[in-house]
Amino acid sequence: MAEQEASGLQVLLQTLQSSLDRESILAILQLLGDLLSVGTDRRIRYMISKGGSEALLRTLVDTARTASPDYVILLPLFRLLAKVGLRDKKFGQKALELEALDVTLILARKNLCHSQNLLHCLWALRVFASSVTTGAMLGINGAMELLLKVITPYTQKHTQVIRTAAEVLAALLKSKSNSRRAVNRSYVPRLLRLHQDWHSHDTAHSFVPIRRALLLCLKHIAKLRSGREAFLAAQGMEILFSIIQNCLDDQSLEPVISIVLQILRQCYPKSPLPLLTTSSTYSFPVPGIVTSEAPRVLTEEDYEDDSEEEEDKDSDSEDVKEEDDDLETDVNKLSSKPGLDRPEEELMQYKAMCLELSCSFEELESKPGDDLNSDETEYANHHHIPTAASPKGLFLNKDQISGGQEKEVLVQNSLLSRVKMGRSSIHLTSKRGPGMNSYRNVHSNDPGIDSSGSDVSDIQASFLEDAGDMDAISCPRISASFSNSTKTRETAEFIDQLLQTHLKPMVFHDPYLYMAKARRTRSVADFTMMAFPDFWGHCPPLSAQPMLQRKCGVQRIKILEDVRRLIQPSDIINKVVFSLDEPWPLQDTASDCLQFFSAFESGNLRKAIQVREFEYDLLVNADVNSTQHQQWFYFKVSGMRAAVPYRFNIINCEKPNSQFNYGMQLTLYSVKEALLGRPTWVRTGYDICYYKNHYRQRTAGAGAASGKCYYTLTFAVIFPHAEDACYLAYHYPYTYSALMTHLDILGKSVNRKQVYFRQEVLCQTLGGNSCPLVTITAMPESDRADHLEQFRQRPYQVITARVHPGESNASWVMKGTLEFLVSSDPVARLLRENFIFKIIPMLNPDGVINGNHRCSLRGEDLNRQWLSPSAHLQPTIYHAKGLLHYLGSIGRRPTVFCDFHGHSQKKNVFLYGCSIKETLWQAEATVGTSNLSEDVSYRTLPKILDKLAPAFTMSSCSFLVEKSRASTARVVVWREMGVSRSYTMESSYCGCNQGPYQGLQFGTGELEEMGAMFCLGLLVLELKSGSCSHQLLTRAAALLNAEEESLDFYLQRSFSVLLASSYFRTSVCCVHLQRYYLHIFCELFEVKPVHQNIKSCQKEKTVEDLKHGYFPNAFSPTLTLFYSVFLIL
Repeated sequence: MAEQEASGLQVLLQTLQSSLDRESILAILQLLGDLLSVGTDRRIRYMISKGGSEALLRTLVDTARTASPDYVILLPLFRLLAKVGLRDKKFGQKALELEALDVTLILARKNLCHSQNLLHCLWALRVFASSVTTGAMLGINGAMELLLKVITPYTQKHTQVIRTAAEVLAALLKSKSNSRRAVNRSYVPRLLRLHQDWHSHDTAHSFVPIRRALLLCLKHIAKLRSGREAFLAAQGMEILFSIIQNCLDDQSLEPVISIVLQILRQCYPKSPLPLLTTSSTYSFPVPGIVTSEAPRVLTEEDYEDDSEEEEDKDSDSEDVKEEDDDLETDVNKLSSKPGLDRPEEELMQYKAMCLELSCSFEELESKPGDDLNSDETEYANHHHIPTAASPKGLFLNKDQISGGQEKEVLVQNSLLSRVKMGRSSIHLTSKRGPGMNSYRNVHSNDPGIDSSGSDVSDIQASFLEDAGDMDAISCPRISASFSNSTKTRETAEFIDQLLQTHLKPMVFHDPYLYMAKARRTRSVADFTMMAFPDFWGHCPPLSAQPMLQRKCGVQRIKILEDVRRLIQPSDIINKVVFSLDEPWPLQDTASDCLQFFSAFESGNLRKAIQVREFEYDLLVNADVNSTQHQQWFYFKVSGMRAAVPYRFNIINCEKPNSQFNYGMQLTLYSVKEALLGRPTWVRTGYDICYYKNHYRQRTAGAGAASGKCYYTLTFAVIFPHAEDACYLAYHYPYTYSALMTHLDILGKSVNRKQVYFRQEVLCQTLGGNSCPLVTITAMPESDRADHLEQFRQRPYQVITARVHPGESNASWVMKGTLEFLVSSDPVARLLRENFIFKIIPMLNPDGVINGNHRCSLRGEDLNRQWLSPSAHLQPTIYHAKGLLHYLGSIGRRPTVFCDFHGHSQKKNVFLYGCSIKETLWQAEATVGTSNLSEDVSYRTLPKILDKLAPAFTMSSCSFLVEKSRASTARVVVWREMGVSRSYTMESSYCGCNQGPYQGLQFGTGELEEMGAMFCLGLLVLELKSGSCSHQLLTRAAALLNAEEESLDFYLQRSFSVLLASSYFRTSVCCVHLQRYYLHIFCELFEVKPVHQNIKSCQKEKTVEDLKHGYFPNAFSPTLTLFYSVFLIL
C-alpha cells in the first residue's frame, strides 16, 4: 500500500514538471494543496522526501520564463512553496541551484504595482531568506533595494504587503554581508525614520507587526560594530528612548518594547569600569605568584552560561543541570585510588591533633584546649558566657520553672520538635511596601522605647544622635596598649559606657572578647576599626521575612535609566565620594552626600560615586591578588535622611545570574536600632534586579577586543532613621573574629566532666592567622578500661566550612552545628557518646578577614587545590587533607565528610555527593556499569535530611562527578580516602521554594537550625544502618523513655488547645499538614499507617485515638519519639 502511495505521489510530481497543459497543472496544484492543508507536518516532510521541493521549484522556473507568465498557476504555486519551504532545511540551497531566486526577484520587480502578485512573491522570498547563504545571495542581487521601495512611510493601503516586505528585509539582514551593505548604503537612518513615522501615526496600534519588523532590521544591523556606530550617529538612542517612554505599561506594545530594549542595550557604548585597574586594591606578597597575572577561567560550581535573553526573567533558571560534556567518563579516574601525596611518616604530626585516642582519663580532663590569652581575658565579660550550653534560646534554671512549665519548655526547645516543621515561633511578616521600615515588621518595639519597655534615657538619646560616629570603634593592634594613649583610653571608656548603657546579654557573644580577638586578627590592609554589628552582636529576628515580590518591569526601568544617563547627562553629578584607591580623604562630612566606609574585617567596598542626589554607583573590590570574583560586599553608610529612598547600583558584579532576581534581598543592620535593643540583621531593599550592564574588561594589548561582561545589582533602600549608621551586606556577615570569639565562649560553656571540647590550631595561614580545629565528643563515663576503649573506638565525623569567604551562610550553618553538638539536647548527648567530631569551621580565614568572595591571599580558589596542596601555599587545605589521611592510615576513616557551602543561584539546602554509576548513566557512557560495584549508601543521608530538615530538598541534590570538580574536597575525599559519604552541603543565600519555609528567605535562625538538623541526620543515619550497635540502640531507647513523660504532658496540653480552636475546626490546612507529616514519618522509618485514607481522620480524635487508630500498637522507642514529633502539630 505504501509503495502505491509513493508511486502515486511521484507520478503527480513528475506530471507537474513535464505537463504543458494548464488545466492539468492547476488540478495537480489543487490536489497537492488539499493534501497539505490537513493533517500534520508529516505529510509535508513525506512530500519533501519524494522530491516535492524540487518539483515545485522547477515548475516555478518553467512557468515564470514563459513570454507571458501565467499568474493563475504562479499564485497557488507560491503558496505551496511558502508552506513546503518552511519544513525543508535545504530549501534555500535548492532554490539557488535551480535559479528560482533570480526568477522570483524578477517577478517581484515586475509586480511592484500589483499588490496581490507582489505579496505572493514576497512569501517565497521570505522562505528563501531564512537561509543565511541564500539571503546573502539575494542581497547581492539587489533584494534589499527592492524591498525598501515596497516599505513606504505610514499608509493604510497594502499594509500586508508592507509587513511582509519588512519581515523579508529583517530576515535578509541576519546575514553580516547584508548588514554591512545596509550600513554602507545608509539604511540605518532611513529605517529609523520609517519606524518613527509608523510609530507616530499608528495611534491605535493596529500595525505593531510592521513596527516590530522595522526594529528587527535595526537589531540585526546593530550586531556589527559599524552598525552600532551608524545607529548612534543617526541619534538612534535618543529616538528609541523617546519612543519607548510612554509605552512601558501598554501590554499591546510588548513585541515592540522588547526589541527596543534589546537594541538600546546592544548599542549602548561599551566602556571599562571607572577604575584605574581591575586588580584588587590589596596585594599580598606570596612567593611564586605574580600579582599582575591574567585572570584564570572561572570554574565555580554555580556558574551558568550567560543567556542572550534581555527580558525580565519571570522564572528561576536555577535548576539548570550540569553540562554532560563536563562529566567524568573515564572509569579508571573515577574508581582508581591515587597514592599518598606526601611521605607516610609525615602523617605522624597529626597524632597530636587526635589526643582523644591516646590520652589517659586524667589527661583528657585537664586538656580543655586553647584557653583565652591573658590580654583577651582582661577584656572578656564572662557574664555573657552561658554556664551550661543548652538548646538555643533556652537559658532557664530548673528552679526558675516548675512542673508542667519545665516539661513544656523541654519539648518546645528540643530539636526533634522542629523536624520538618520549622520553629514553632515562625510567622510570616506582612508584605511591605517600598516605604515601609523592615525593622517595624521584624520587631514589635516602638522606636523610642527599648526592649524592656522603658523610655530611652537622655544618655541613650545623645548616643543615638551621634550614631554615625560611635560605630567606628577603634581596634588597636597587638602592639598597642590602652594605657599608652589618651585617645585609646577615651575609646575604652566610651565603649564601656556604651555597653553598660545599652547592651543586654546575648547568647554566645561577648563584645569585650570580640574586641580582644579582633586585635589579634591580621589583615592585609591592617584594619584598625571594627564593624559595629560584629562587635555588638546579632539576634535573629522573631519572624521570618518573605521573599520579595518582584515588580514587573523593574529591569526595563533601570535599563532606561542607564540610557538616560548617556543621552541626558545634565543631571549627573558623577562625584567620587569614597575610594580605597585614593590616598587622600574624599568624603566631605559637611556635604549632603552619604558617607561610606569598608576598612574593617570582612568589609568590601572599593569605590562609591554619587550619580544623582540620592543615587550611587558602587564598585566592590576584587579578591586579593586577583582581578575577579567581585560579588561579596559589606560596608557602612551614614549621613542619610529619613523617609528618603536611596538607590545603589553595584556595577561590577561577575556572576551571570543571581537570586536577587528571584526574591532575595540584601541585609541591613542599623546602629540606632541596635542601641534601641534591636541588634538584628534584617533583609531589606526593593525594586531589586540584577542584569548585564555596558561595562567590559579589556584584555591586555592595544586595540584588544572587549573582555568579560559585568553585571549590575541595583536596589533601593529606605533607612529606618535619619543620621543613622547602617551596614549593608550581600548576606549575614560572619567574621573570623566572631568565630574565634564563639569558639572560646563555647569552650567555657560546656561541662568538662561530660563534654570533651578541644580547640586547637590546625595550622597558620599565609596571612599569619590561626586556622582552628575543634574536637567534640562525650567524656568517658569513667576511667575504667572498657569505658576508655568505647571512647577511643567511636567513629569519626569530619565537617568543614567557609573555604569560600563570601559564603557566610556556611558559617551560620556551622554555628548551628557547633552549638547543637555541645548542647544538652538528648540527641546531641547521644551523638557525642557515639561519635568523635572533627570540625574545621573556617578553611579560609585570610579570605574571610580581607573581604574576599572566593579566593585565598594567593588569588586562588582553595576548593580547587585538594589534589596536590602545598604546605607553604595552601596550608589549611594541606593539613586538612593530611589529617584525613592520618585518620585513614590508623583505620579511623570518617563515616561522613561534609563541606558546608553557600549557593547563589539555587534555593533551599541540598547536597552534592559522588557516584560512579550515576555519572556514567547521566553521560550515557558506552562503558558498561553492570560489573561496577558501588556502595549506594551515599543517598541515605540526603534522603533522611529531606524528611527531617524544613529547608532541605532531595530534588536539588546531585551525585555526578564532573571533570572540573576533580580537585574539590568532596571528590578528593571520596576518591583518595574512600569515603563514600563525602558531600558538599549547599545553602541558598535566598530561601526556600518548598516545604514549611516555602516563600521565606533564610534568616540566621533557619541556617543555624539546618546545622542542627544535619547532626540529627547523622544520628538517624546510624540508627538506620545495619552496623548500628546494640549499645547505641539501648542508649537511644533509654533517652527516649526518659523524655516520654514530659513529652506526653506537652502533647496533651497542645492538643487540647488545638482541638478547641476555631481555626482547627474550620481550616482544611490542618488536614493537609497532618497528611504531610504522616507521609514524612512513614517514609523515614518505612512503616505504613493502619488506615490508608488519612482524610478520614476526625478532628475530634484524642491523642490516644490517633495513636492507636493510625499506627500499629508496637512501636520501637525511636519510632515513638518521631511519631510524637508528628503529633506536635
